[in-house]
Amino acid sequence: MGAIERGGYRFEPEYSVIEQNGAIHVYHEGKFVEELKFAFSGDSPDLGKIEELVETYCEKKGI
Repeated sequence: MGAIERGGYRFEPEYSVIEQNGAIHVYHEGKFVEELKFAFSGDSPDLGKIEELVETYCEKKGI
């Protein structure tokens, strides 16, 4: 799972299968902005859910 880039922002997802949680680290122009946490079940998070979290974030921030 690679990074997602939108409007000068970079979203880098990472997750733990053991803990069944993850986070998307948000960067703007190379500087860390915030962390978006999420939970999932199974062997890996659903890519569609990660895309949805990024899309929601962008809509709220006007990106």
